[in-house]
Amino acid sequence: MKTAMQEIKESALAEGLHMMGSDANMDLGMVTGDVPVKNWTSGGEFDLANSLSGPTMREKYLTKAHACTNCPIACKRVVKVEDGPYTAEEGPGPEYETCAVFGTMLMNPDLTAVIKAVDDYADLLRVAAASPGNDHRLGANEAPPAIISIFLGDQLTDIFDQLQNGGATSCKNGGTLSLGTTNLPDLYKDSTDRNRTSPFAFTGNKFEFRMVGSSQTIAQANFTLNTIVAETLGQFADRLEAAKDLPKALAALIKETICDHRRIIFNGNNYTQEWVEEADRRGLPNIATTVEAIQAIRQEKNLALMEKHAVLSRGEMASRAEILYENYIKTLHIEALTMIEMSRRQILPAVISYKGHLANTIAQVSQAGCDVSVEQALCGEISSRLVSFSQNLARLEEAVEQAEAADSSAADKAAAYRDLVFSAMAPLRQDGDRLEELIDAAYWPIPTYSDMLFNV
Repeated sequence: MKTAMQEIKESALAEGLHMMGSDANMDLGMVTGDVPVKNWTSGGEFDLANSLSGPTMREKYLTKAHACTNCPIACKRVVKVEDGPYTAEEGPGPEYETCAVFGTMLMNPDLTAVIKAVDDYADLLRVAAASPGNDHRLGANEAPPAIISIFLGDQLTDIFDQLQNGGATSCKNGGTLSLGTTNLPDLYKDSTDRNRTSPFAFTGNKFEFRMVGSSQTIAQANFTLNTIVAETLGQFADRLEAAKDLPKALAALIKETICDHRRIIFNGNNYTQEWVEEADRRGLPNIATTVEAIQAIRQEKNLALMEKHAVLSRGEMASRAEILYENYIKTLHIEALTMIEMSRRQILPAVISYKGHLANTIAQVSQAGCDVSVEQALCGEISSRLVSFSQNLARLEEAVEQAEAADSSAADKAAAYRDLVFSAMAPLRQDGDRLEELIDAAYWPIPTYSDMLFNV
């Protein structure tokens, strides 16, 4: 093991990673023509790539290298920013992925552009995470709500406060975490919390857009983010290129952007009703359903944006809207028909069968002269729930017929499925969940959650 560790340490690759960190990949990309510029659709942006390269990081910001436990390479960067608008005390430095995704990939050296872009085009980002399944998920089950906000954390928020008030002169540091033993090195603590309730969160050295569902492609989220940030950077560039005093104009632009878009920054609990009310006061959109979200595609500002950057034509945008509406309609139609069939052919017969078994048990126990109050109470609740279940099942069947009979546009039909079918499915589901808790497991015809989690 010692020999292998020494050989690794002496290798050219290890030496390069130790000196330059993982950001050495930026330099390799420049040599091979594989710099990730604009999602690999453009090349030759060496000035931007060079400003984010390993040697630049080493020359301007590096204070020391740091290793993971027992690693002979020590490619982690410990950096300090001593000048410019983002001065920062010594702490963990960015990896190659961060520099690429939020640097050359977006042709972006400016975080304020990301904040402005997300605020200006929150509706487009919401479309990128719109699906029937995500309508159930957003706002619950460890998923962010449908209200788009940005979590910056203590460190970046403090810097933005300072910039808003005239200029950043200090930076909060997360400090170190002592493990209580001299055999292990102290670990650098992150300067902020991850805040899993936020849809667009800064997590130490990168932003995470967390709204996209697990079954969705990330393609639309990616090209939407790329386009809105490119548009914002273009606006910044136009203004700064016309400035006579560039440093003064840049400071004014940063301050103005922070002031104008401060409303979208929220570091608290996004799950609470208080945040919903606060977001409404701030004027942030709360687009609760996919049907509402799709409408953003047809807004003039969004059509003009995608057309300007040659990402999607107006016809392609209209096509996407129609496809999303059709997908919503078909998904809900299939789910509703499946729910109806399971209810009629599986749940109803099972509950009726168990109810008959319980009624026979009550008659036999009562004939024996014993107390049957518990059995009667259970049978009574099952009976009332069964009546409600049957009524809600009939309402869902009627809702599907009404929605299917709607002779209108895809948008109107999708709205009918949302208002009639989707709303009718919830009470039927509630009755079914309660009946599952009431009847004998041997009678229940569908695998329960515990069966799927622990017995498969």
